[in-house]
Amino acid sequence: MKKYVILADITCDLSEEMRNFCGMQEYINGYIHINENGMERDMKTKLDWSLISQEEYYRLLADKKVKISTAPPTLDEYIDIFEKYVKDGYSVLSMSLSSKISGTYDFTCAAAKKVKEKYPEANIYCFDSMRMSGAFALLTLYASLMQKEGKSFTEVIEWLEANKQRVHQMGPVDDLVAVARRGRITMGKAIMGNFANVKPMGDCNSEGYVTVLTKAKGIRKALELTVKYVGKTATDIKNNYAVIYHTDREEYANALKEMIEKEYSFKKVFISSCFCANATNIGPGMIGIYYFGNEVTDLSAEKDIITALNS
Repeated sequence: MKKYVILADITCDLSEEMRNFCGMQEYINGYIHINENGMERDMKTKLDWSLISQEEYYRLLADKKVKISTAPPTLDEYIDIFEKYVKDGYSVLSMSLSSKISGTYDFTCAAAKKVKEKYPEANIYCFDSMRMSGAFALLTLYASLMQKEGKSFTEVIEWLEANKQRVHQMGPVDDLVAVARRGRITMGKAIMGNFANVKPMGDCNSEGYVTVLTKAKGIRKALELTVKYVGKTATDIKNNYAVIYHTDREEYANALKEMIEKEYSFKKVFISSCFCANATNIGPGMIGIYYFGNEVTDLSAEKDIITALNS
């Protein structure tokens, strides 16, 4: 079997525990720019907190005076990464977050085209996950596990394409002010929502965007509703993994993991914070579980399910 490498971009968010579990060897770093009161700094994003502590980063995200932005590698950097492996005889599976959310996938396609012009025999597949955050993480975890188990390059690609629309998510947002700062709702609504203890909850659509399907009153109710929703929408639980991610809500994420494991027998439930790349765009206050179910619909069926559970 011809050797191949899986190169997922930084938004795959696989923690060290997950990378060690599935044998993931490498990922594609991105960049982050922080402007704090006129003091600017740039750094490469990593799947850990070695460059900036989790506590400091979420403090910066919560400060409306601080401007933080992320960026993927340049086209030339992608070309160099792909070429390095192609020259050594590897096929390359490049995995990117949804093309509807970021331009990273387009970068990989352009880089692959350039490399193939120089190396016509190059075998590079650019996979558009149509997912983000923990949903993309789950696909990356499975792809790496399949490679570790000896599945071929083609087998992994075919599985990813057949299953990417089966990844669901559910969980609450615990800080509406953070949502307002990203322009998704007005600050007035955010303040009133926080005051009323309202927790929006959603699943991801076919493009990877999260759509709010219901609202729960209080975090405990939201976590209980999440557990029930998983039971109604997950498939073949005993033969699948689930991942739980949070942005500065470790206590609630641990509580959700305990509730899920008490109710269902997933092969394993991983838990991790979102790292810089995803946390920047999500903001503090998210708790979500990601798992496989039936292929997502236009979310009308999913909305009916959670509405009935929340009635």
